Amino acid sequence: MTRPAGGVRVLLGVRGLDDDDDRRRVHEALAATPGVLDVGAGDAGQVEVRYDDTETTVMEMIRTLRRLGYLAGME
Repeated sequence: MTRPAGGVRVLLGVRGLDDDDDRRRVHEALAATPGVLDVGAGDAGQVEVRYDDTETTVMEMIRTLRRLGYLAGME
């Protein structure tokens, strides 16, 4: 993790991003998480998230994705 101006950046590995619909669901769920500032695509099977660590945690984002049925973890 790095701490650039405007938040902390983390790469989350997500299994099951098989199509555009999966990627859209993951991006929308993370973007709706309080404290998440930006969600972008990483390499295949990854999501790059910039967030305010005073409002949310990596574990909370992982739990959000697991509730959707994806296996997720920090890269």
